[in-house]
Amino acid sequence: MRRLRYVVGWLCLLTYPMISQAESDYPSAKVSYADFKTLVDTVEAHRAERLVGLDRFLEMSKEPNTIILDTRSAERFERIHVAGARHLNFADFNQGSLAELIPDPNTRILIYCNNNFEGNPIDFTTKVALPPSLESSTGASGSGTEMLGEERPVMMALNVPTYINLYGYGYQNVYELDELVDISDSRIQFEGSSVGSVPLIALPSIEVPASERKRKKRRR
Repeated sequence: MRRLRYVVGWLCLLTYPMISQAESDYPSAKVSYADFKTLVDTVEAHRAERLVGLDRFLEMSKEPNTIILDTRSAERFERIHVAGARHLNFADFNQGSLAELIPDPNTRILIYCNNNFEGNPIDFTTKVALPPSLESSTGASGSGTEMLGEERPVMMALNVPTYINLYGYGYQNVYELDELVDISDSRIQFEGSSVGSVPLIALPSIEVPASERKRKKRRR
């Protein structure tokens, strides 16, 4: 019996390199950081010229060959979205799904995300990464503005990857809402199952970095 265990042990040691080799025969994943970085660099200047305020956003939404695209989750879209918006979850982006929703790549696409709205933290939860000191002082809400040293919140808005991916898939007639809009603003209408049932909550704003404030001031 001991001899049998000894032989089996040696067989395991001898076959292990072959098993490891078989597992390493897969090609690299279909992922390219270089491609993404090149796309980001290309999109930056294009996007900078296509950031619009609410009035212009709404004006364009009424013009021909224009759609409003909401790429949040289906659950959040069904609860509340800008009136007339079409939906495609960002996770479902691919050449086929986009072509089905938007056959003409020249269609003007207006985009927004959670970080464009305040007053409904349930359905328009701000996407932000808080530094440890700020997170501990504000809890999960992320509504505080006191920061230690150079620490500041990092905005994780879905608008940016949405814009980049649309451009990469050949949809370059994109415009992005660039204001933080109170959902009680009478200029904008919403649709969805939660409209009218969610109490409005006023939250302190998260501080926008000085560099970003200067950029917006120059653009205006």
